[in-house]
Amino acid sequence: MNSAMNTPSLHLVSSNELPFTSPAMTEPLLKLDQIDTFYGQIQVHFGVNLSIGRGEIVSLLGGNASGKSTAMKVILGLHKPRAGTVSFDGKPLNGLPTSQIVRRGIASVPEARRLFGDMTVRENLLMGAFTRKDRAGIAEDYERMLELFPRVKERLTQRAGTLSGGEQQMLAMARALMSGPALVCMDEPTMGLSPLYVDKVLELVQTINRQGITFFMVEQNASLALQIAHRGYVLQTGRVVLSGTASELLGDQRIRDAYLGGALAAETAS
Repeated sequence: MNSAMNTPSLHLVSSNELPFTSPAMTEPLLKLDQIDTFYGQIQVHFGVNLSIGRGEIVSLLGGNASGKSTAMKVILGLHKPRAGTVSFDGKPLNGLPTSQIVRRGIASVPEARRLFGDMTVRENLLMGAFTRKDRAGIAEDYERMLELFPRVKERLTQRAGTLSGGEQQMLAMARALMSGPALVCMDEPTMGLSPLYVDKVLELVQTINRQGITFFMVEQNASLALQIAHRGYVLQTGRVVLSGTASELLGDQRIRDAYLGGALAAETAS
């Protein structure tokens, strides 16, 4: 990594090298069961089923208008499905407001970061703990975020809207972690970032995952997502058409042709 970033030395490894085996899930941490979603009369999801086990990194892949971001909105209570159940830690989330879903342990890193641009970096970071009352725990996590995200620490008094895209993504991740989540949902986390910050984001996801946090990533770039994911699902026009381990999906000819290009995927999977 570039030493100018003043960040801890991290190492991005492929999913095949990760010291993790997906457990046989009797009760997944997050589960979507037969989800049908509509915008008006237009159906977006058709019986979507997916599950995420504790400690996993799971990627939801698909092209534009496949229903990826809407799936994230359904999980976070921002869009209500017409049919089906969303459950977290064995309890249904359907009908709960987003604030209650956050309190239950789900945090979000939204597409395009959506920071409070006129507020300082420090104020944005502390906003992530708005559902918490444990002052000692908040203070401890605040210091941990500054250690984990030294670039954020360097910019505490700066207005968030003046940060670079990569710096804003670092802040958005740190803000999400300040809620003390069990699961972090990330919507297109690498979109619009320089290659340096793309690597940094993926490395941080792996590092935080090894500390016990589960990740669900919506990502259009299958090659990047499957580098670090344990498992993945592929959405196509609102239906799950493929699922499997990251290595299985990288080796699937349909993934190669649709998302990676045959030659690149063959090289990646070898």
